[in-house]
Amino acid sequence: MRLHQRLLASLVGLLLLLSSAHAAAVELTDLTDLQADAAQAQSQQLPILVMFSASYCGYCSTLKEEFLKPMLLSGDYTDKVIIRVLEIDDLDDIRDFDGTKIDPESFAERYNIYLTPTLAFIDPNGKELAPPLVGMTTIDFYGGYLDEAITNSLVQLRGGYQFSSAK
Repeated sequence: MRLHQRLLASLVGLLLLLSSAHAAAVELTDLTDLQADAAQAQSQQLPILVMFSASYCGYCSTLKEEFLKPMLLSGDYTDKVIIRVLEIDDLDDIRDFDGTKIDPESFAERYNIYLTPTLAFIDPNGKELAPPLVGMTTIDFYGGYLDEAITNSLVQLRGGYQFSSAK
């Protein structure tokens, strides 16, 4: 009986190790070309989720590892949202919706984003589809808030109600 328990425990440990190694292999895509992302979003009728991050932000790492990477790994969000990460303290410019170059900090200021992590949900024209998720609230509920924002963004993008940002 003990041999079966050891084998079962070893198998479970191996599966957990393989699972975490697979999740670590998932890479998030950096935001570099909004013009291309917008074209993809337009053709697939998908919102763009932009995670505003910073190199010094520990909560950003948690959000990436606990939520965004598992979302990509699951495959459940492929037809729901395009996920991009923008490091606001990066010195490299990105290509804006109109093809011009813009620095990450100025792009973040456009959406009144001054805290990291912040998730913004935008349409192919750069308009907000849902209120941003600012900071990292209770981790137990964060996934629900994230799913709700993605669903609301999809509904709005595909002809549902209109979210009006207070800008």
